[in-house]
Amino acid sequence: MDQPPQADGFSQQPFRPEVAAEPVHVQPRRKTSFFMRLVWAVLLLGLFGSLALNVLLFLVVGLLGAGSLHEGRHVREQYHSLNRQGMDKVAILSIEGTILSGEGFFRDQIEHAKRDIEKGNLKAIVVRVNSPGGTITGSDYMLHNLRKLAEKVPLVVSMGGTAASGGYYVSMCVGDTPNAIYAEPTTWTGSIGVLIPNYNFAELMERWGIQDNTISSGPMKTMGSFARKMTPEEKLIFQALVDDGFSRFKEVVKEGRPNFRGNPQALERAATGQIFTANQALTYGLIDRIGFVEDAIDRAISLAELDKQNVNVVEYEAQPTLSDMLFGGASARPSIDPAALLESATPRAYYLCTWLPALVRSDD
Repeated sequence: MDQPPQADGFSQQPFRPEVAAEPVHVQPRRKTSFFMRLVWAVLLLGLFGSLALNVLLFLVVGLLGAGSLHEGRHVREQYHSLNRQGMDKVAILSIEGTILSGEGFFRDQIEHAKRDIEKGNLKAIVVRVNSPGGTITGSDYMLHNLRKLAEKVPLVVSMGGTAASGGYYVSMCVGDTPNAIYAEPTTWTGSIGVLIPNYNFAELMERWGIQDNTISSGPMKTMGSFARKMTPEEKLIFQALVDDGFSRFKEVVKEGRPNFRGNPQALERAATGQIFTANQALTYGLIDRIGFVEDAIDRAISLAELDKQNVNVVEYEAQPTLSDMLFGGASARPSIDPAALLESATPRAYYLCTWLPALVRSDD
């Protein structure tokens, strides 16, 4: 029998009853928390942002000059004590760490103090010294500038943990002012003397097969070279340099400690290079009082004849530079300065309480 024609669009398969399909379970989409999105954003920013930051740094350096990253450090005044609204100001000027050039933050503090004195705001200065000393030139530069300030306002020294050698040298900025040098009970000071570090690596170089082929214009040009043993003639020349610096050190001490002027034997007993505790320094006449920075502040207020109720004591601090903001502050940068390493190889006299040359540069 002929099959009837099928309508268009219909299947010719035999009819079967429909069976319900099994439900498909779709895994619900997990929502990402705000915290996780933030974490991913920070990670991606750290991955790709570092490249953008480097590009930005190159642009900044190109426009401003590489040196500008570390230059232009200004001084800000941080409230320290007494009356915050006081009209008369006493400033704490700090000398911290090894002294190399005397420039840097120390110079910025000096210039800031000069401007404040000219305005009539700054009435006295407490010089806070916490330093083992450093180069002769840097120490003398600091002393010179502090003495200039002492001609305009009273200066009082407050010694921290260490105020030795060049640190003691700069403390002589008080001149003839009585009762103007304070040391804390645990302060180490003194170490009056000069040294020129020199090391002989000749045997070690020979063992390693290293030859010194330095060409110089004369035998004294390589004086003090670590590649050979020092000659007696060279030693005499270096000793003369040390003696000259030592004589100046003692003269500076006499200018800052009037008690030694008529008693040179007492100065000789103190100027052996020895480090003294605060009690010993008081006995030897190297300091005036044992006390803390607050005692030095009170003495500065008294010397300036100020009303303590109207005194605002501030402490000089360094404003963050562009380098600090980009690299997270000075503590994030290497503490070893390549320039200081190079300078350490140069024959140089130090007012320094150490047996090694200064390798770490401070924010002097």
